[in-house]
Amino acid sequence: MTTETYKGSCHCGAVRFEVRTALTPAGRCNCSLCRRKGALMTPMIDVADVKIVSGEESLTLYQFNTRTAKHYFCKHCGIYPFHQTRKAPNLWRANIGCLDGVDPYALEAGVADGASLSVLEDA
Repeated sequence: MTTETYKGSCHCGAVRFEVRTALTPAGRCNCSLCRRKGALMTPMIDVADVKIVSGEESLTLYQFNTRTAKHYFCKHCGIYPFHQTRKAPNLWRANIGCLDGVDPYALEAGVADGASLSVLEDA
């Protein structure tokens, strides 16, 4: 797994970030939130490899179910750039569609069973 530093942003550019990550294995999740947002995500990234370059004040936090995972969205355009995971809070995943110069449709992806981590039905 080769890691590189990628620059990324939300759709409107209010949130800019950098992540040091591999692109594969890319993944999706079947939890109720990820199923609805449909983002292709990087492998898990150590929190030290995620840097918000600008726009932290433009991020809004969404939590549900166990309220362990922290899903961040741009409060202006609604795009999800990254989240802190439920399984390991020191690990994050980034939305590959937000990374500059990366075609998310060129990557194969597996599906993580996040739904099995829920303590509430359909959460």
